Amino acid sequence: MGDLILVRHGETEWSLSGRHTSRTDLPLTHHGEEQAKSLAPFFAGRSFARVLTSPLDRAVRTAELAGLTGAVTDPDLHEWDYGGYEGITTVEIHRSRPDWDLWSDGVPSASDGSRGESPREVGERADRVLSRVDAALRGDGEDVVLVAHAHFLRVVTARRLGLPPQQGRLFRLATGTVSRLSTEHGRPVIATWNESGTSHGHH
Repeated sequence: MGDLILVRHGETEWSLSGRHTSRTDLPLTHHGEEQAKSLAPFFAGRSFARVLTSPLDRAVRTAELAGLTGAVTDPDLHEWDYGGYEGITTVEIHRSRPDWDLWSDGVPSASDGSRGESPREVGERADRVLSRVDAALRGDGEDVVLVAHAHFLRVVTARRLGLPPQQGRLFRLATGTVSRLSTEHGRPVIATWNESGTSHGHH
């Protein structure tokens, strides 16, 4: 059974300032590009059953800079659609909705009519991705890599571990990091979390 390797894209201007970024297709900052390049040793000389990336530039570019070849974009790896909260920080939202929580409340519609997504809807996308890569993971034991976004990958983690999508709140993901979901006695477990190119001990 292969492992599921999760890569959060490198830093962008909005991830730096804490703004919710889903549809807005921001480039990596210079630091974000350096973060992505620093991940190359994780992947050097290895082949993978599948490499899937979000269609957004920040994820595609991270995969390229990390040296991941043969990546295929998958629209289901898109970040949580933040609807009317696109580009807004949690601090700003709390000024008008002090009790707001993305994980339980979801988001309001945007003025252009985009509804945003509920935790359940993001969970359904995560489940689709997991069912698609399951056969690859069960194949010849090669790993599968997903290059995407913090909130979406947190939901993927929750679902892989058999938890409801809302429990993605438990798994904080930093920019430009690699995390590994493995199995122990046939059950999914977290093997490593938030490893960066500057941390040691990768294999």
